[in-house]
Parts: sequence; C-alpha cells; structure tokens
Amino acid sequence: MITSEDVREELATIAPQRECDRRAELSALFHSSGSLHLRGAGHWALHLDLGSGASARRAFALLRDSGIRSEIRTYRRRAFDTATRYQLHVEGDDDALRVLVAAGVVDRRHGPLDRPPRRVVGRSCCRAAYLRGAFLGAGSLSLGRSPHIELRTASLESAALLGRLARAEGAELALADRETHAVAYAKSWEAIESLLALMGASETVLALEERAVVAETRARANRLANADHANLVRTSRSAQRQLAAVERLRAGDDLDGLPDRLREAAELRLRHPTASLRELAERTDPPATKAAMHRRLRTLEELAELQG
Repeated sequence: MITSEDVREELATIAPQRECDRRAELSALFHSSGSLHLRGAGHWALHLDLGSGASARRAFALLRDSGIRSEIRTYRRRAFDTATRYQLHVEGDDDALRVLVAAGVVDRRHGPLDRPPRRVVGRSCCRAAYLRGAFLGAGSLSLGRSPHIELRTASLESAALLGRLARAEGAELALADRETHAVAYAKSWEAIESLLALMGASETVLALEERAVVAETRARANRLANADHANLVRTSRSAQRQLAAVERLRAGDDLDGLPDRLREAAELRLRHPTASLRELAERTDPPATKAAMHRRLRTLEELAELQG
C-alpha cells in the first residue's frame, strides 16, 4: 500500500534545476508549515514544523542551497504521541531575510505573507514546485476504499491558491473549509494521478496505474468466473430437467414411438447426462446445431409434461 510518506520520500529526491523552482518549493514549505517568531529588539526567527523526516531533509537542503543556516530539532507533540516531528529553526539574519523575501514568505519589514506574490508562481515549473512543496509540508494521500489526496493550508484563500495553480497545469482540486484549517483535495483516481504527476511523483503514478490494471484484471477474471459458474449452473439444471423428462417418457414406453431425431436426442441425453447442448449436437448423425438440439430436448420436455 502506497502511503503519504512514500510520496514524500519520492518528492524529496527531486532536485530542482532552476533557482525559481527552489524558491517556489521553499515558499510552499513555509506557507504550509512555517511560523514567524518575533523576539523583541528587532530579532526574529522562522520555524518549519514537519511530520516527515524526508520533508525535513528536503527543507534543510533547500535552505542550505539558498545560503541559509538552519538547525533541525525533533520532538513529540503530545505525551502519548509516538510519532516524531521535526522542527527547523532559521535565525532572522540578513541572508535569511533576503531569501525569504524573494520567496514571498515575509516582506522586508519581517511581516509574514499569507500567500506568495505572483512572481514566485508565475511559471509552469514554479507552480509544480510550489505544489510539491505544499505536499511535502502538509500533504497526505489515502488509497483506501475512498481514495483522496489533500493539501492542508491555514486558510481557504491559501487553499484556493493551490486550486488555481493546479488548474493552470491541468489538475483539478476541490476546496473544503474545516474548523481549524482548509484543504485543497481530489478524490477521483484521474485527479489524484494528475496532481502526483504534476508534482513529479512519477514512480507513484506508475505504481497506481499498475495497481489499477491489476485490479481491473482481477475484477474481469472474477466476472468471467462468475459468468462461467452461472452458465454451469444453468446447464446442469437444464440437463436435469431433460433427463427427468426422458426418464418419464421411457417409463411410459413412449420413446420407441418418437420420431427418429427426438428418439436420438433422448438416447444421447440418457447416455451423456452431464453433456452440454453443443456436445450432444456434435454426437448426432448427421451432426446438428446447438439450437436444433435445444429444440428437440425442449420438445421431449413438453411431451413428458403432457404425459404427466
């Protein structure tokens, strides 16, 4: 079963080739899971709070490649929560301010921005990178009976932005406003695969397509097996009725008085009680059609009913 962490592991291995892509992905990580901390006297810091080791490693690498130093710390959010979470601490120095302003995370006065400016997500590659960062930061994938993928955001406006970015690249996302957060999500297989492909999770898409093929093949095999079973049941019941009719005619000494073709059909059914109509038809002299054999046996059943 493919999990959210599997997708994050794959996305975390994608190395952005362009500076704009690194900036867009970093922007999405901070917008989906970042927080600003003001410490007074002009000092400030940014924290990334992530539930995935793969996402934490990716964020650390992006920050390092952008010239920003960060520190990774781990913790458990609740006393009985066994899942480890990762927090990246970024000190608010001049280099950090320069990079984060360029990524549309804060403005030059250290004020947090709810959404990135258009320049950060203006290109197709940047939109894909931003969606990838949004999944790394707060995305999930479930492939149970009701498959769905969702990107969690702090506000409905931020979720709407993700929807617009995905739509611009041919992937459709719906929106939902929940009590503590909002999400952009998809529930159809086609939409889920489109979003995964857009983010760059090609191996996951191939695995889902393979799973769909296997599932369809299994379903088709089951349908054929059920159809074969139903045919066997119908054939068996018909043969039993025909055999009973012939036995009744034989008990009444009526077989000898039947036309040659009917008598031949009756004798064949007695000798081959489980044979199909096609098999019986092939044994007649000369060979008959399946439809002809069906008519002859049906006539025998009607004669037996009249006798009864």
